[in-house]
Amino acid sequence: MNNYDAIIIGSGHNGLTTGCYLAKSGKTVLVLERRDTIGGAVCTETMFQSAENPNGFRMDVGSSVHIMIHQTGIIEELELEKYGLEYIEMDPIMSYPVPTGKGVIHFWKDVDRTLESISKVAPEDVKNYKEFIEFWGKINRSVLKAFMTPPTSKNIFTEMAKAQIRDGAMFKKGEQAAGLQKILSSYGKVVDDAFDNPYMKAALLWFAAQSGPLPDHSATGDFAGWQSMLHESGAKHPRGGSGMLTQAMKNLIEAHNGKVISNAPVEKILVENGKAVGVRTENREEYKAPIIVSNAHVQTTMMKMVGREHLEDSMFKKVKNINVGNGFGMVIRCAVEELPQYTAAPGDPYIHNGIQLMAPSVQYMNNAIGDYMKKLPPEKPAVLAMTFSKIDPDVAKDGKHTMFVWAQWHPYELANGLHWDDIREREAQKIYDVVVDYAPNMKGKLIDWYIQSPLDIERKHGLLRGNVMHVEMSFDQMFMFRPIPEMSSYETPIKNLYLSSASCHPGGGVFGAAGYNAAHVILKKHKRSFF
Repeated sequence: MNNYDAIIIGSGHNGLTTGCYLAKSGKTVLVLERRDTIGGAVCTETMFQSAENPNGFRMDVGSSVHIMIHQTGIIEELELEKYGLEYIEMDPIMSYPVPTGKGVIHFWKDVDRTLESISKVAPEDVKNYKEFIEFWGKINRSVLKAFMTPPTSKNIFTEMAKAQIRDGAMFKKGEQAAGLQKILSSYGKVVDDAFDNPYMKAALLWFAAQSGPLPDHSATGDFAGWQSMLHESGAKHPRGGSGMLTQAMKNLIEAHNGKVISNAPVEKILVENGKAVGVRTENREEYKAPIIVSNAHVQTTMMKMVGREHLEDSMFKKVKNINVGNGFGMVIRCAVEELPQYTAAPGDPYIHNGIQLMAPSVQYMNNAIGDYMKKLPPEKPAVLAMTFSKIDPDVAKDGKHTMFVWAQWHPYELANGLHWDDIREREAQKIYDVVVDYAPNMKGKLIDWYIQSPLDIERKHGLLRGNVMHVEMSFDQMFMFRPIPEMSSYETPIKNLYLSSASCHPGGGVFGAAGYNAAHVILKKHKRSFF
């Protein structure tokens, strides 16, 4: 009864993506989730039920905005709409309310409509934005193909070469060196060089920062350039909350004779003669399968679930030395009486359709980074707000609203003897106060909140040191270097043990590419077993 064709450790969306493809290929799949709810960091929970609000609020407890997965074809291939998934367009994708005075820049899926919005606040950057999108769009169509294949030392460059043959030269004649320099530059410099208006610079730098590395890190230029892909896919919100994506994946697996079990933390991956043969949970249940896939963090998988006894010392050391970083950000999940009314855009009918960016200037962000480098929370955090109840009444049915506010550059490891359990509410209030600075009507409108400090994120989701990308997204840990070269193809030194999490290429976010790539590696490797 405890034998399956494949066992997936963890129910994050990448692991479930792998599970879905394996299930559709005819294999019986078992998913074991350590928490009482499935979905990993793509999960929605009902909170704050009361006599006044009997339905409570549908609160995402991890990733919220779905952008990159809509560039992959995964949703369509798996036909997830048949399993309960319905998406709502977020358009404009994001908005930047001017911090002083009036005006807002809306970034729509439609480029021309975006240019029209830019013209009202930053007319000097209309031409710059159009050229920026054209330049990076051609590059990123080939980069996306590289993201959707297991990494090698040549595939990113091979895809770029193919794109030049198929679509014409990537760079204009005589500008090849300058174009390559942009790709290898930092996203801070890319934004600074491309735009003139300080508000455009702040908006695009802040959005690019969501990938993780600091703005001055080299070879991160495309974190800003990926802006071009927003105009290809747009952004979407699952009706009922972010977790409806993983619920649909769960439904697919179960419809194909698979099983998803919650409250089943895996303690040990069972290894015999260098081969993974099953898993044991903390309650001593054992399950066997010829294929084991870990959606957990790479260090948790290899150092704890596999264990030092099954790894060579050099391999254990390499895994231990992966750069996890020192935290990332924190978020407050707020139930509120009403939506923010931004001083910069009173009565704007569109601003709550997407993300609201609140970072007044590049220097403001640099100050927050300076605090982070000192291992201190930012005195003035840069934040972005998400108000999904405007476009999805299912998340707040009693006339109230949800407001999620993400803030960045919050170190996991703190200086001066500080501990997150002691300061989490104080830092959460700082984040809420930034919203009040932009929208004074929000003062006193908080009904309740769910705080997730970097330490809380680690505890709830197993994201070590609070890094929501698993490991740093710096160039030395991307493509064939992620998580380490020896495991970049989703295989491990333990035969039949595979990785499928954001620890792997191409990294974090609601993308699904790591799970998709892992599934195809497994299907190819075990072809005789599957067909």
